[in-house]
Amino acid sequence: MTDAPKSAARAARLVIVALAAVAAFARPVGADQSSTSAPLKSPADFSSISNTSERSRAIFNEIGKVVMNPRCMNCHPAGDHPTQGDDFHEHMPPIWRAETGHFEANCSGCHGSHNVTLLEAASYRSIPGHPRWGFAPMSMAWQGKSLGEICRQLKDVQANGGRDLAALQEHVAKDDLVGWAWNPGEGRKPAPGSQQVAGELVQAWIDSGAECPR
Repeated sequence: MTDAPKSAARAARLVIVALAAVAAFARPVGADQSSTSAPLKSPADFSSISNTSERSRAIFNEIGKVVMNPRCMNCHPAGDHPTQGDDFHEHMPPIWRAETGHFEANCSGCHGSHNVTLLEAASYRSIPGHPRWGFAPMSMAWQGKSLGEICRQLKDVQANGGRDLAALQEHVAKDDLVGWAWNPGEGRKPAPGSQQVAGELVQAWIDSGAECPR
């Protein structure tokens, strides 16, 4: 394909994105309206499990309440189109992966450096935002996988951005983009618990052997 057809195709896709952006705000909010966060158990709640491996797996099952929550899972899509909402509907406006596996659209075209609350007349109550807003690469796609598979993927330094267990714990406990899951803006349920408790659980999981659910 020559440069001219490529430019025309890209321009056409940008027009589609612009039109769909209008349609996105006509979609009902539905189940995403609650701002209540479900609780998370603390590491101390697992101290009665004497078998270290069993305790480690039980702790990761608790971590799974965060990992498999829509606020996190939507950012780790497995297909060519990311998802959004508690019902995992396809992202609107439509976004697609480029040949590199990364998403081709510039997220900053709609997502700013922080959450933006919309007017009451809008059906979407807010637009999420963060200076590094984006989606995980295919190497960290979670959707469609079991919790055990995700656990083993998280431990794989070839897939997780080169993070050893200590760096993985710091990523969960301190990364402010991960922290967005507990501050997702009006109209979205936060991930369970808090980032602090999630970080403590990851550390307890590591200390007990970083075992994965079967």
